[in-house]
Amino acid sequence: MKKLPIILALLGLALGTVLIGWFGASGVVDAALSLGWRGFFWLLLAQFGLFGLLGLAWRTLLAEGSPLIYVWGRMVRDAAGNCLPFSQMGGFVLGARAVTLHGIAKRRAVASTVVDITTEFLAQMAFAAIGLVVLTLRAPDSALVWPLAIGLVLAIVGGAVFVILQQGAAVIFRKVGGVISAGWLHNQSARIDAFDSELAQIYDRVPRLALAAGLHFIGWIGTGLVTWLALYLLGAGIDIPAALAIEAILQVGLNFAFLVPGYLGVQEAALAGIGALFGLAPDLALGLSLIRRARDLAIGIPVLLLWQAFEARRLARSELS
Repeated sequence: MKKLPIILALLGLALGTVLIGWFGASGVVDAALSLGWRGFFWLLLAQFGLFGLLGLAWRTLLAEGSPLIYVWGRMVRDAAGNCLPFSQMGGFVLGARAVTLHGIAKRRAVASTVVDITTEFLAQMAFAAIGLVVLTLRAPDSALVWPLAIGLVLAIVGGAVFVILQQGAAVIFRKVGGVISAGWLHNQSARIDAFDSELAQIYDRVPRLALAAGLHFIGWIGTGLVTWLALYLLGAGIDIPAALAIEAILQVGLNFAFLVPGYLGVQEAALAGIGALFGLAPDLALGLSLIRRARDLAIGIPVLLLWQAFEARRLARSELS
């Protein structure tokens, strides 16, 4: 199991390399470079804005500590998932670890991470519904329409129940959170006496759950708008609804590849296939993927180095005491 993410990463890297070579490496690279340093700067700035929103959504669940702590934790979570050779689950753990270094109790960091992932997942389903609507209108004969529709039905029903029956919303969040966390966090955290109590307290704050989910939904819309901005700067001629749909369907596909570190190869293949449904040329789709990876590395590597510096400082203090 420890070797599985590495094996999947190598296979994904091979797949991405084959795709770029198949559609023409020079064309893909030229498309990515056409963005320019100024365009790349705007994408970085937009991503930092999204981190601020996502950190605020996480902090909403606890209402404790500076929002900057949670923004930082979210940056570490994403940096680890995008840059380190293990699955997204490792990023969840390191993000929780990062906020504990700044005064958040371990059990609260772990419990709030579980709930934050849950609210983000439910918001993502609402975002995916937008993608499904656009796809149905733009490409009604696509083979993706029915699989997406079937996958979204339960999430949409759950969202409706949450709006109508606020008192029952905690049950929905708890069940979805249990599924999400079952393989990586719940069993481990069950050994912590206070974890279940902490989790229950967070789930009982239904208005905060709703606000966090709403902020995450805005964050997903923002992610789609950043995709549109990147395509606009590349001269792709894709409108905002199409860009939102591309991002929404892409994220649904990436959910099935959560064990692949950095979604290597999967992101490239998905963008090439989904983009074609909306008239996006393969070289531009793969160029967009390269830009996303360059952005993730430009942000993620400094974040991880700074996180390691915080860890080293904590270790030095513990040794002195």
